[in-house]
Amino acid sequence: MKLYGLIGYPLGHSLSKKYFSNKLQTEGLIDCRYDLFPIPSIVDLPSLINSNPFLRGLNVTIPYKQQVLEYVTEITPAVREIGATNTIKIDGNKLTAYNTDVIGFEDSLVKKLKSYHTKALVLGTGGASKAVQYVLRKLKIEFLLVSRQPQEGKDLIGYSMINETVMKNYTVIINCTPVGMYPNEAECPPLPYHFISDKHYLFDLINNPEKPLFLENGEKMGAVIQNGYEMFIMQAEESWKIWNED
Repeated sequence: MKLYGLIGYPLGHSLSKKYFSNKLQTEGLIDCRYDLFPIPSIVDLPSLINSNPFLRGLNVTIPYKQQVLEYVTEITPAVREIGATNTIKIDGNKLTAYNTDVIGFEDSLVKKLKSYHTKALVLGTGGASKAVQYVLRKLKIEFLLVSRQPQEGKDLIGYSMINETVMKNYTVIINCTPVGMYPNEAECPPLPYHFISDKHYLFDLINNPEKPLFLENGEKMGAVIQNGYEMFIMQAEESWKIWNED
């Protein structure tokens, strides 16, 4: 039996178990299983691995995409540059960290990207945000980080600093925070949504609910929107490929 799973906390929002269970059933992989492992602290990871000797791979979600790097034995170049992982391959005592978020995000983002989408606001500074920043640099899209805790002297502003000028100049807005995620669907990042136009492109890494309030607000103003489901599928398939390659 080969075991795969997802670590994070909490995991009530996750679609991973349903997706991978369906995949295993459809492909007739009866010797494989995918489980959720909601560990309250990253220090619980070693005991989780030790108590599950058939574990071959893990996906990593909030809040451990950065913290888990202390426990891996090898890091790919992309993960070293990003500083966060969402996929770990387990081969005996060898734990290798990968980042498939970058593949999923880039492939999904570019489908609706226009030539005038040259500047982006990136909401959040966590592990998912770091993968997004990596892709934006690759695509040569200038970006500004937005946080509830801005730091003076850095390219990091607070939500209160987002005015009409900022909204007009930064026409791509990417939500890398869990704000609006199930079960808190009534929440959304505190933006001046009335400044959004049909030139804006709002991308939310959240895939549950299907249309978070962030995207709903943007759509009402004519913006192009994209949720994180397509990205989720792409990164999941890339994770599976990594876990099962020799």
